[in-house]
Amino acid sequence: MSRYLVTGATGFLGSHLTRHLLSHGHVVVALCRKPDAELAEAGASVLLGDILDAPSILRAAENCDGVFHCAGKVSRDRDDADILFRTNVDGTKTVISAAKGARVKRLVLASTSGTIAVSKEPKVLSESSLAPIDLIGRWPYYRTKLYAETFALEQSQPDLEVVSVNPSLLLGPGDVHGSSTGDIVNFLGGKVPVVPAGGLSFVDVRDVVPAMLAAMERGKPGARYLMGGANMTVDAFLGRLARIADLPRPRLRAPRSLLLATMGVHIIDRAKKYIPIDAQMDKVSAEMGQVFWYCDSSRAQRELGFSPRDPNETLADTIADLYGRGVVWPTEQSGRHSRSMERRA
Repeated sequence: MSRYLVTGATGFLGSHLTRHLLSHGHVVVALCRKPDAELAEAGASVLLGDILDAPSILRAAENCDGVFHCAGKVSRDRDDADILFRTNVDGTKTVISAAKGARVKRLVLASTSGTIAVSKEPKVLSESSLAPIDLIGRWPYYRTKLYAETFALEQSQPDLEVVSVNPSLLLGPGDVHGSSTGDIVNFLGGKVPVVPAGGLSFVDVRDVVPAMLAAMERGKPGARYLMGGANMTVDAFLGRLARIADLPRPRLRAPRSLLLATMGVHIIDRAKKYIPIDAQMDKVSAEMGQVFWYCDSSRAQRELGFSPRDPNETLADTIADLYGRGVVWPTEQSGRHSRSMERRA
């Protein structure tokens, strides 16, 4: 049994990780900005603090064997660049400094595959690939995650070993804050007007958390581990969602050109002023949908025992959870499908 500090314990990944650690007999200290009754009832020791407040992290990390740093901010809004930097970069620096001060043995950083596995071509990239600065430099979220990850791995020393886990798009049940499932919500709500020309990778959060514990126990210091459950074109991804939810898929296809695709967003926004188009597509999302996010998870499978489940199970459970929590109000057609899934369960 070990004692672990989890930052971001109320988030999508952090909450799943906390429950996984507790179910395996570990003691969990959950650093939260406000009291959380559910985590406390699950057995976690909830301590109030903030990743930008070094004294609160130092107190929480006392007598801990390891730290899982899952806290961060997710946003595609370029106007959030400053707060993304403070949270993702400065926050990581503060947590690492406090972990060293508390003499913690190891820190596992929750990063993203988007710091490495992004390309203008449909290439499957690995941990040895170079960071695509020309692409992720456009998007503050991925830019700050790369800065934070680079800093963290550079700090890996015998006194504090650092391991980075880099999951692709996290899906599965329980994304109560909507940090990862927003695009699926838009699709279920009929707000995806155009199929982007790129490709994506996604992974079930329930498959990532056991590999995170393995990274804490036996991951190589200073290493990163990509974790993806499936690589596929956005067209194929939306096709699967359409079949599972029994909904029509978008008919329009975006041009392969990234420039033309982003221009199309402006055209749609202008058209919405004159005709009833219920669409959700911003320029950043359009840009991201035109590139490929394919990643190779063989290292995580080999060294951490990472084992992704059937991607259709992940998508079906994600959709059922969104309907079940009322995040999306089913149409008559999708309502029949969600009721049939409940009967099968």
